[in-house]
Amino acid sequence: MKKIKQISIVFFTTLLIASCGSSNKDNAAGINDKKAALEKLKADRTKTDEEIKKLQAELEKLDSNSANAAKVRLVSIEAVTIQDFKHYIDLQGHVDAENISYISPRGMPGQVKAVYVQQGQSVKKGQLLLKLDDAIVQQQVTAARQQLEGIKTQLGFAKNLYQRQKNLWDQGIGTEVQLITAKTNVESLENQLKAANEQVNVAIEQMKTTNVYSDVNGIADIVSIRVGETFQGMGAMGPQIKIVNTSNLKVVTNIPENYLTRVRKGSVVEISIPDANKKLTSSISLISQSIDATQGALLLKQGYR
Repeated sequence: MKKIKQISIVFFTTLLIASCGSSNKDNAAGINDKKAALEKLKADRTKTDEEIKKLQAELEKLDSNSANAAKVRLVSIEAVTIQDFKHYIDLQGHVDAENISYISPRGMPGQVKAVYVQQGQSVKKGQLLLKLDDAIVQQQVTAARQQLEGIKTQLGFAKNLYQRQKNLWDQGIGTEVQLITAKTNVESLENQLKAANEQVNVAIEQMKTTNVYSDVNGIADIVSIRVGETFQGMGAMGPQIKIVNTSNLKVVTNIPENYLTRVRKGSVVEISIPDANKKLTSSISLISQSIDATQGALLLKQGYR
């Protein structure tokens, strides 16, 4: 019987210890849960307080009847200082090229035999653009060369005759008049030879004028000439060939007369080209000294590259 009591006591003690251990675990879990819930509430409250402050500040700016509206300063004070003041006026103008070449024949107008350029084509200075009729000029060159060759033949004969006459004179044969006459003929033919050479050079230069070249580098903006037509440079409808060099551009605009005293050469301008999505700063390079009779305005030019 005593042994049974001892077992009972041990069993009771075990149950008591087990029961106490389970209670401690439950208490720890409950504390952790409450702490987590408390931290969450604190975080929510901080976020809510910040949103409240933000809304209050916005209301104070928008609502003039707000109690805190008087705290917002609508007027401030700033010390007076010297600063640059720039005032701009808006004007509309157009972009133009600084280097524009209207091609014309170097000689007389002539009939076009060949066209070597097309509208919109890029050309270089010295490039052949047109070929004009040169049949008559070639005949003149041929005639001048034939005349030159004839004078050369005569000069050769005159020199030979002079040398023979001089040899006879050295031997005491002949007269001095014959010697002087032979020498004069040689000198006269030499002068004629120089003149004939000049005529040949002039004829060749005239033949070169039938070739029409570009004076500048650029774009063939206008080519209104065809084979068979007469090229004279400027026709009834305007230039027959126009070369535009776009490396140096200018903006041309008219300014009202009442701004005459405010604008001067070198004044800074801002140029805006919306189509090209481009803005740049430049200065006025030219102010016209005359007033446009149709618009009553001055002409301004702003150059840029």
